[in-house]
Amino acid sequence: MIKTIKSEDFEKECIVQKTMTSASMTSSVAIIVANIIKRGDEALREYTEEFDGCLIDSFELPHSAMEKALINVDPEFIKIMERAAKNIEDFHKNQIPKGFDIPPKNGIKLGQKVTPIKRVGVYVPGGTAAYPSSVLMNCIPAKIAGVSEIIIATPPSSKCNVNKEGGACCVNGITCINGVDARVVAAAKIAGADRVFTIGGAQAIAALAFGTESIPRVDKITGPGNAYVAEAKRQVFGIVGIDMIAGPSDILIIADSSANPVHIAADMLSQCEHGPDSPAVLVTNSSVLAEEVSKEIEEQLPKLPREEIARKAVDNYGLIVLTKTIEEAFEISNILAPEHLEIQLDEPFYYLDKVVNAGSVFLGKHTPEALGDYYAGPNHTLPTAGTSRFSGPLSVEDFTKKTQYIYYSEEALNTVSKDITRFAEEEGLRAHALSISKRVENE
Repeated sequence: MIKTIKSEDFEKECIVQKTMTSASMTSSVAIIVANIIKRGDEALREYTEEFDGCLIDSFELPHSAMEKALINVDPEFIKIMERAAKNIEDFHKNQIPKGFDIPPKNGIKLGQKVTPIKRVGVYVPGGTAAYPSSVLMNCIPAKIAGVSEIIIATPPSSKCNVNKEGGACCVNGITCINGVDARVVAAAKIAGADRVFTIGGAQAIAALAFGTESIPRVDKITGPGNAYVAEAKRQVFGIVGIDMIAGPSDILIIADSSANPVHIAADMLSQCEHGPDSPAVLVTNSSVLAEEVSKEIEEQLPKLPREEIARKAVDNYGLIVLTKTIEEAFEISNILAPEHLEIQLDEPFYYLDKVVNAGSVFLGKHTPEALGDYYAGPNHTLPTAGTSRFSGPLSVEDFTKKTQYIYYSEEALNTVSKDITRFAEEEGLRAHALSISKRVENE
């Protein structure tokens, strides 16, 4: 049963989870990373057999596999993915960063240029669900940014007969291509990915970061994953770039008495079914709505295929907060800094300026969070665990890098030479000062 509290008890009762890493997990991942660095493909095969239950000769899917996936996936779903891809592309095209040149003045030219990252690794989770949406959301912005090579890493299914020729097989009604859900492979084709490797977990992150005999080393890794994947990304950061350390997915809904409790319950459960540690919070000034939503959650839960997972999330990380006013609801929301924020109020745009911390905002009673997950166009790779306080969604800019440039003429350097040498001397860096003064002296 979901817990309901009053706003004055919020600070001491709040149970929304923050990203945590245990010492044992840190150690386990460090061992995996070190082993991949030392033994490459040999270690990768051992971990793939141990964790995924698959014996794999070649990790890379043949290029023909993407074409075969398009044939083996329901044509109507292919069209849906293509429409979603178009929406994602149209939105992200507006994010293309531009360099700049400051007009020359007194022999000085300054500016900044933007360059795409050369090679990017996109991690796509496997496990209890397939995530073709993650393929689209990560690969399309990278493609728009101009990334030269986009590589996907995704774990093979332990129940699938891995076919080295890239053939299709069927497991529990799901078509697989070389051990990977065909919908994921088809999404890779639609999104413009260049290569797909059947590797998963912390070992995949290590392989992408350091490279092995068969896995090319990338410059940045993006994409969601479980706690071990997140910890591996944390450990390789600095060797490669990463998008973020993602924790469990979360949602916060602000609503008043005019909202529909059936819809709110469904939206909260849509997050809870992600995992047993996914927080779902309702903040409302209506005690009647709070009670109705609580009842409706219990009504809808038994009907979910992932009831057991969602039930744990509701019991341990579900929360309804009763406030005196809607303004107070936004104060609480900004403290929690949710990944997804739904504003189910009659005039949602009126309240948009009150949002300070949120990954993505869903305005109005007909804009459920699932729209953002799959179709609307804005990215669904969002800051979790309160990190929207200082970060934002994955964007085209995440797949680029900035390089600034400086030009001073001889006269311009002479004009400022005394300032620079004094600054260097104040910091005790004599060679810095000499690099200026020797130029001036020579003149």
